[in-house]
Amino acid sequence: MKNKIIAEYIGTALLLAVVTGSGIMGEALGASNAAVALLGNSIATGCGLYVLITLLAPISGAHFNPVVSIMFWRAGALNVQALFGYVTAQIIGAVSGVWVTHVMFAMPMIQASTKPRHGLGIWVSELVAALVLLSVIRLGVKYANEKVAMLVALTVTAGYWFTSSTFFANPAVTLARSLTNTFVGIHPADVLGFVSAQLVAILLISILIKVESK
Repeated sequence: MKNKIIAEYIGTALLLAVVTGSGIMGEALGASNAAVALLGNSIATGCGLYVLITLLAPISGAHFNPVVSIMFWRAGALNVQALFGYVTAQIIGAVSGVWVTHVMFAMPMIQASTKPRHGLGIWVSELVAALVLLSVIRLGVKYANEKVAMLVALTVTAGYWFTSSTFFANPAVTLARSLTNTFVGIHPADVLGFVSAQLVAILLISILIKVESK
């Protein structure tokens, strides 16, 4: 279990380093052009996810996401103790990844985002994003397990562009991104709306898992 927790911590930290760092770099090199920044951000995130999932899935399953871990717990693949360990590692890892990225870019390590992300459309977008991500993982594990890394990476890359919320779909990521006042940030006051939508998604997926098991 120790190795699994470490893998979840490292994987989530590196994921947030990729997300945050590519956002900073994209905005800087794109002369604050949002489309260029988002393009760089989405491609880097997709590539990073593919590598992280491929390398760490054999160790921990490469969840890097509390709602993904909850889905596997509901399906009986994790016990409560493991779930708690995974979620704790993911949250601490996500925050660590953001802070390390700030240091790499010579920015103040401790920040709070001022970027608003709220409204019905944004919340519905997050619900859809989380549902899509969880469905892709669940179906991928069931029918195309050897391609899960690619499926998740491509889904997230596309999600940056087809959702108004830019596809957070992850409570740990959402919390960590409230701690960076950069391109990828989210105002702390808006975190609750995002996380609530993500939790509704896992509730719906859990109901589906329960129905399937009957």
